[in-house]
Amino acid sequence: MDAFTLEGIPQAEVKKAVRSLVERRLLLAVGTPEAHYVAASPDAASDELVHPVAQQARQLRSAADRLRDELTPVYEGGLARRLRRPAVEELHSVSAVRDQLTRLAAQATFEVLTSQPGGARDEDVLQEAMTRTEELLGRGVRMRTLYQHTAQFSATTTSYVEIVSELGAEVRTLGDGFMRMIAFDQEVVVIELRDNPLGALVIREPNIVGFLVATFERMWGQAEEFPTNHGRDQAIFASDKAKEDIIRLLLLGEQDKVIARRMGMTVRTCQRHIAKIMERIGAKSRVHAGYLLREMEGSIPSAVVAPDSSAPGQPDTRG
Repeated sequence: MDAFTLEGIPQAEVKKAVRSLVERRLLLAVGTPEAHYVAASPDAASDELVHPVAQQARQLRSAADRLRDELTPVYEGGLARRLRRPAVEELHSVSAVRDQLTRLAAQATFEVLTSQPGGARDEDVLQEAMTRTEELLGRGVRMRTLYQHTAQFSATTTSYVEIVSELGAEVRTLGDGFMRMIAFDQEVVVIELRDNPLGALVIREPNIVGFLVATFERMWGQAEEFPTNHGRDQAIFASDKAKEDIIRLLLLGEQDKVIARRMGMTVRTCQRHIAKIMERIGAKSRVHAGYLLREMEGSIPSAVVAPDSSAPGQPDTRG
Protein backbone atom coordinates (compact mmCIF):
# COMPACT_ATOMS: atom_id res chain seq x y z
CA MET A 1 0.00 0.00 0.00
CA ASP A 2 3.04 2.29 0.32
CA ALA A 3 3.02 2.77 -3.45
CA PHE A 4 -0.20 4.72 -3.05
CA THR A 5 0.89 6.93 -0.15
CA LEU A 6 1.72 10.58 -0.70
CA GLU A 7 2.22 13.03 2.11
CA GLY A 8 -0.86 15.17 2.80
CA ILE A 9 -3.08 13.39 0.21
CA PRO A 10 -5.65 10.79 1.27
CA GLN A 11 -4.82 7.30 0.09
CA ALA A 12 -8.20 6.89 -1.68
CA GLU A 13 -7.56 9.94 -3.87
CA VAL A 14 -4.09 8.72 -4.72
CA LYS A 15 -5.46 5.31 -5.77
CA LYS A 16 -8.14 6.99 -7.89
CA ALA A 17 -5.58 9.15 -9.65
CA VAL A 18 -3.29 6.16 -10.28
CA ARG A 19 -6.16 4.13 -11.78
CA SER A 20 -7.05 7.03 -14.06
CA LEU A 21 -3.47 7.32 -15.29
CA VAL A 22 -3.23 3.56 -15.85
CA GLU A 23 -6.47 3.58 -17.87
CA ARG A 24 -5.03 6.33 -20.06
CA ARG A 25 -1.81 4.34 -20.52
CA LEU A 26 0.20 7.13 -18.89
CA LEU A 27 1.39 4.81 -16.09
CA LEU A 28 2.67 1.31 -16.71
CA ALA A 29 2.86 -1.33 -13.95
CA VAL A 30 6.30 -2.89 -13.42
CA GLY A 31 6.66 -6.23 -11.63
CA THR A 32 3.86 -7.54 -9.45
CA PRO A 33 0.55 -5.63 -9.44
CA GLU A 34 0.61 -2.36 -7.51
CA ALA A 35 4.31 -2.73 -6.88
CA HIS A 36 5.90 -0.10 -9.07
CA TYR A 37 4.70 2.17 -11.88
CA VAL A 38 6.66 4.07 -14.48
CA ALA A 39 5.51 6.99 -16.57
CA ALA A 40 4.74 6.35 -20.27
CA SER A 41 5.06 8.68 -23.23
CA PRO A 42 1.81 10.56 -23.97
CA ASP A 43 2.34 9.88 -27.70
CA ALA A 44 2.66 6.15 -27.13
CA ALA A 45 -0.40 6.16 -24.85
CA SER A 46 -2.40 8.06 -27.47
CA ASP A 47 -1.46 5.60 -30.21
CA GLU A 48 -2.45 2.65 -28.06
CA LEU A 49 -5.85 4.13 -27.22
CA VAL A 50 -6.67 5.57 -30.64
CA HIS A 51 -5.61 2.60 -32.76
CA PRO A 52 -8.61 0.31 -31.89
CA VAL A 53 -11.07 3.15 -32.40
CA ALA A 54 -9.51 4.09 -35.73
CA GLN A 55 -9.58 0.46 -36.84
CA GLN A 56 -13.27 0.18 -35.91
CA ALA A 57 -14.00 3.39 -37.82
CA ARG A 58 -12.27 1.98 -40.90
CA GLN A 59 -14.34 -1.19 -40.66
CA LEU A 60 -17.60 0.78 -40.38
CA ARG A 61 -16.64 2.96 -43.33
CA SER A 62 -15.87 -0.13 -45.39
CA ALA A 63 -19.24 -1.65 -44.46
CA ALA A 64 -21.01 1.61 -45.41
CA ASP A 65 -19.26 1.63 -48.80
CA ARG A 66 -20.32 -1.96 -49.46
CA LEU A 67 -23.94 -1.16 -48.53
CA ARG A 68 -23.92 1.88 -50.83
CA ASP A 69 -22.58 -0.22 -53.67
CA GLU A 70 -25.39 -2.72 -53.11
CA LEU A 71 -28.21 -0.18 -52.80
CA THR A 72 -27.30 2.19 -55.62
CA PRO A 73 -28.06 -0.26 -58.45
CA VAL A 74 -31.33 -1.24 -56.75
CA TYR A 75 -32.44 2.41 -56.44
CA GLU A 76 -31.32 3.37 -59.92
CA GLY A 77 -32.97 0.29 -61.38
CA GLY A 78 -36.23 1.05 -59.56
CA LEU A 79 -36.11 4.68 -60.68
CA ALA A 80 -35.51 3.62 -64.25
CA ARG A 81 -38.48 1.25 -64.11
CA ARG A 82 -40.71 4.00 -62.69
CA LEU A 83 -39.61 6.42 -65.40
CA ARG A 84 -40.32 3.83 -68.07
CA ARG A 85 -43.87 3.23 -66.82
CA PRO A 86 -46.45 5.09 -68.88
CA ALA A 87 -48.65 7.61 -67.08
CA VAL A 88 -51.67 5.90 -68.66
CA GLU A 89 -51.77 2.29 -69.84
CA GLU A 90 -54.61 0.45 -71.58
CA LEU A 91 -55.44 -3.20 -70.85
CA HIS A 92 -57.74 -4.91 -73.32
CA SER A 93 -58.58 -8.30 -71.81
CA VAL A 94 -60.00 -9.71 -68.59
CA SER A 95 -56.85 -11.76 -67.97
CA ALA A 96 -54.59 -8.73 -68.38
CA VAL A 97 -56.77 -6.72 -65.99
CA ARG A 98 -56.79 -9.47 -63.38
CA ASP A 99 -53.01 -9.94 -63.61
CA GLN A 100 -52.46 -6.22 -63.15
CA LEU A 101 -54.84 -6.04 -60.19
CA THR A 102 -53.10 -8.99 -58.55
CA ARG A 103 -49.68 -7.29 -58.94
CA LEU A 104 -50.92 -3.95 -57.64
CA ALA A 105 -52.66 -5.60 -54.69
CA ALA A 106 -49.46 -7.46 -53.79
CA GLN A 107 -47.54 -4.15 -53.81
CA ALA A 108 -50.12 -2.15 -51.81
CA THR A 109 -48.91 -1.13 -48.37
CA PHE A 110 -51.63 0.93 -46.66
CA GLU A 111 -54.88 1.50 -48.60
CA VAL A 112 -57.10 0.18 -51.40
CA LEU A 113 -60.24 2.08 -52.46
CA THR A 114 -62.89 0.43 -54.64
CA SER A 115 -66.10 1.70 -56.20
CA GLN A 116 -68.28 -0.90 -57.93
CA PRO A 117 -71.49 0.44 -59.50
CA GLY A 118 -74.03 -1.78 -61.20
CA GLY A 119 -75.98 -3.41 -58.42
CA ALA A 120 -75.42 -7.11 -57.79
CA ARG A 121 -71.99 -8.48 -58.69
CA ASP A 122 -71.34 -11.79 -60.44
CA GLU A 123 -70.40 -14.68 -58.18
CA ASP A 124 -67.25 -15.57 -60.17
CA VAL A 125 -66.04 -11.96 -59.94
CA LEU A 126 -66.53 -11.95 -56.17
CA GLN A 127 -64.74 -15.28 -55.78
CA GLU A 128 -61.81 -14.00 -57.84
CA ALA A 129 -61.65 -10.84 -55.71
CA MET A 130 -61.90 -12.72 -52.41
CA THR A 131 -58.33 -14.06 -52.53
CA ARG A 132 -56.86 -10.60 -53.09
CA THR A 133 -59.09 -9.11 -50.41
CA GLU A 134 -58.17 -11.67 -47.76
CA GLU A 135 -54.45 -11.25 -48.51
CA LEU A 136 -54.64 -7.44 -48.31
CA LEU A 137 -56.62 -7.37 -45.08
CA GLY A 138 -54.29 -9.99 -43.61
CA ARG A 139 -51.38 -7.58 -44.18
CA GLY A 140 -53.21 -4.75 -42.43
CA VAL A 141 -54.06 -2.81 -45.61
CA ARG A 142 -57.18 -0.68 -45.16
CA MET A 143 -59.92 -1.47 -47.69
CA ARG A 144 -62.98 0.66 -48.43
CA THR A 145 -65.60 -0.31 -51.02
CA LEU A 146 -68.61 1.51 -52.46
CA TYR A 147 -71.59 -0.36 -53.94
CA GLN A 148 -74.95 0.84 -55.16
CA HIS A 149 -78.02 0.47 -52.94
CA THR A 150 -79.37 -2.23 -55.26
CA ALA A 151 -76.41 -4.48 -54.39
CA GLN A 152 -78.11 -5.07 -51.04
CA PHE A 153 -80.69 -7.28 -52.75
CA SER A 154 -78.08 -9.73 -54.03
CA ALA A 155 -77.57 -12.68 -51.66
CA THR A 156 -74.13 -13.38 -53.16
CA THR A 157 -72.96 -9.79 -52.77
CA THR A 158 -74.35 -9.56 -49.24
CA SER A 159 -72.58 -12.79 -48.23
CA TYR A 160 -69.32 -11.46 -49.67
CA VAL A 161 -69.72 -8.20 -47.75
CA GLU A 162 -70.40 -10.07 -44.51
CA ILE A 163 -67.18 -12.08 -44.89
CA VAL A 164 -64.88 -9.18 -45.79
CA SER A 165 -66.47 -6.93 -43.14
CA GLU A 166 -65.58 -9.47 -40.47
CA LEU A 167 -62.01 -9.39 -41.79
CA GLY A 168 -61.88 -5.60 -41.42
CA ALA A 169 -63.10 -4.17 -44.74
CA GLU A 170 -65.41 -1.14 -44.78
CA VAL A 171 -68.36 -1.20 -47.21
CA ARG A 172 -70.93 1.53 -47.95
CA THR A 173 -73.64 2.10 -50.56
CA LEU A 174 -74.78 4.97 -52.78
CA GLY A 175 -77.67 5.26 -55.21
CA ASP A 176 -76.00 6.79 -58.24
CA GLY A 177 -73.23 8.99 -59.52
CA PHE A 178 -69.96 7.09 -59.35
CA MET A 179 -67.69 5.19 -61.69
CA ARG A 180 -65.99 1.81 -61.46
CA MET A 181 -62.43 2.18 -60.12
CA ILE A 182 -59.81 0.73 -57.81
CA ALA A 183 -57.11 2.94 -56.24
CA PHE A 184 -53.92 1.57 -54.68
CA ASP A 185 -51.97 3.60 -52.10
CA GLN A 186 -53.10 6.87 -53.75
CA GLU A 187 -50.52 6.18 -56.46
CA VAL A 188 -52.24 4.01 -59.08
CA VAL A 189 -55.89 3.97 -60.15
CA VAL A 190 -57.54 1.40 -62.42
CA ILE A 191 -60.77 2.41 -64.18
CA GLU A 192 -62.87 0.67 -66.81
CA LEU A 193 -62.48 1.48 -70.49
CA ARG A 194 -65.40 3.41 -71.92
CA ASP A 195 -65.60 1.37 -75.14
CA ASN A 196 -64.50 -1.99 -73.71
CA PRO A 197 -66.12 -3.19 -70.46
CA LEU A 198 -63.68 -6.12 -70.35
CA GLY A 199 -60.63 -3.84 -70.38
CA ALA A 200 -59.24 -1.20 -68.05
CA LEU A 201 -57.14 1.93 -67.92
CA VAL A 202 -54.20 2.00 -65.49
CA ILE A 203 -53.46 5.59 -64.40
CA ARG A 204 -50.24 6.63 -62.64
CA GLU A 205 -50.25 10.36 -63.41
CA PRO A 206 -50.26 11.98 -59.93
CA ASN A 207 -52.70 14.80 -60.70
CA ILE A 208 -55.31 12.49 -62.21
CA VAL A 209 -54.83 9.96 -59.41
CA GLY A 210 -55.27 12.71 -56.83
CA PHE A 211 -58.48 13.90 -58.47
CA LEU A 212 -59.97 10.39 -58.59
CA VAL A 213 -59.06 9.65 -54.97
CA ALA A 214 -60.58 12.97 -53.85
CA THR A 215 -63.74 12.11 -55.80
CA PHE A 216 -63.95 8.79 -54.02
CA GLU A 217 -63.58 10.49 -50.64
CA ARG A 218 -66.49 12.84 -51.42
CA MET A 219 -68.68 9.91 -52.41
CA TRP A 220 -67.63 7.96 -49.32
CA GLY A 221 -68.73 10.81 -47.10
CA GLN A 222 -72.21 10.74 -48.68
CA ALA A 223 -72.61 6.94 -48.60
CA GLU A 224 -74.34 4.76 -46.01
CA GLU A 225 -73.01 1.67 -44.30
CA PHE A 226 -73.83 -1.58 -46.11
CA PRO A 227 -76.40 -3.42 -43.96
CA THR A 228 -75.48 -7.04 -43.37
CA ASN A 229 -78.65 -7.69 -41.37
CA HIS A 230 -81.03 -7.29 -44.29
CA GLY A 231 -84.54 -7.51 -42.86
CA ARG A 232 -87.79 -6.12 -44.25
CA ASP A 233 -87.26 -2.67 -42.74
CA GLN A 234 -83.88 -2.33 -44.42
CA ALA A 235 -85.30 -3.57 -47.71
CA ILE A 236 -88.02 -0.91 -47.53
CA PHE A 237 -85.47 1.76 -46.69
CA ALA A 238 -83.22 0.78 -49.62
CA SER A 239 -86.22 0.70 -51.95
CA ASP A 240 -87.19 4.20 -50.81
CA LYS A 241 -83.65 5.45 -51.46
CA ALA A 242 -83.72 3.93 -54.93
CA LYS A 243 -87.01 5.66 -55.74
CA GLU A 244 -85.62 8.99 -54.52
CA ASP A 245 -82.67 8.62 -56.88
CA ILE A 246 -84.97 7.63 -59.76
CA ILE A 247 -87.09 10.73 -59.14
CA ARG A 248 -83.98 12.89 -59.19
CA LEU A 249 -82.91 11.37 -62.52
CA LEU A 250 -86.42 11.79 -63.92
CA LEU A 251 -86.22 15.47 -63.04
CA LEU A 252 -82.99 15.64 -65.01
CA GLY A 253 -84.85 14.25 -68.02
CA GLU A 254 -82.90 11.00 -68.26
CA GLN A 255 -84.31 8.12 -70.30
CA ASP A 256 -85.26 4.74 -68.82
CA LYS A 257 -82.12 2.98 -70.09
CA VAL A 258 -79.84 5.65 -68.65
CA ILE A 259 -81.65 5.62 -65.30
CA ALA A 260 -81.51 1.82 -65.13
CA ARG A 261 -77.78 1.76 -65.87
CA ARG A 262 -76.98 4.46 -63.36
CA MET A 263 -79.12 2.77 -60.70
CA GLY A 264 -77.61 -0.68 -61.25
CA MET A 265 -80.88 -2.37 -62.19
CA THR A 266 -82.54 -3.77 -65.30
CA VAL A 267 -84.63 -1.55 -67.54
CA ARG A 268 -87.77 -3.55 -66.71
CA THR A 269 -87.27 -3.09 -62.97
CA CYS A 270 -86.59 0.60 -63.49
CA GLN A 271 -89.76 0.98 -65.55
CA ARG A 272 -91.81 -0.70 -62.80
CA HIS A 273 -90.45 1.82 -60.28
CA ILE A 274 -91.25 4.70 -62.65
CA ALA A 275 -94.76 3.36 -63.28
CA LYS A 276 -95.39 3.14 -59.53
CA ILE A 277 -94.13 6.70 -59.02
CA MET A 278 -96.35 7.97 -61.85
CA GLU A 279 -99.35 6.17 -60.39
CA ARG A 280 -98.85 7.69 -56.97
CA ILE A 281 -98.49 11.25 -58.21
CA GLY A 282 -101.39 10.86 -60.68
CA ALA A 283 -99.29 11.41 -63.81
CA LYS A 284 -100.79 10.42 -67.17
CA SER A 285 -97.45 10.48 -69.08
CA ARG A 286 -93.73 10.92 -68.58
CA VAL A 287 -94.03 14.59 -69.51
CA HIS A 288 -96.87 15.02 -67.04
CA ALA A 289 -94.83 13.18 -64.40
CA GLY A 290 -91.90 15.50 -64.95
CA TYR A 291 -94.15 18.53 -64.56
CA LEU A 292 -95.73 17.22 -61.35
CA LEU A 293 -92.40 16.20 -59.85
CA ARG A 294 -90.95 19.62 -60.55
CA GLU A 295 -93.95 21.17 -58.84
CA MET A 296 -93.29 18.99 -55.80
CA GLU A 297 -89.48 19.29 -55.90
CA GLY A 298 -88.12 19.90 -52.44
CA SER A 299 -91.30 18.64 -50.80
CA ILE A 300 -92.05 15.28 -52.42
CA PRO A 301 -94.56 13.46 -50.19
CA SER A 302 -93.25 10.30 -48.54
CA ALA A 303 -96.13 8.40 -50.09
CA VAL A 304 -94.52 8.86 -53.50
CA VAL A 305 -91.47 6.81 -52.58
CA ALA A 306 -92.81 4.55 -49.80
CA PRO A 307 -93.64 0.99 -50.90
CA ASP A 308 -97.11 -0.46 -50.64
CA SER A 309 -97.87 -2.26 -47.40
CA SER A 310 -98.35 -5.36 -49.52
CA ALA A 311 -95.04 -4.96 -51.33
CA PRO A 312 -92.45 -7.75 -50.91
CA GLY A 313 -89.51 -7.10 -48.64
CA GLN A 314 -86.98 -7.09 -51.47
CA PRO A 315 -87.68 -5.50 -54.85
CA ASP A 316 -86.68 -7.49 -57.91
CA THR A 317 -83.48 -6.06 -59.40
CA ARG A 318 -83.04 -8.85 -61.93
CA GLY A 319 -85.92 -7.83 -64.22
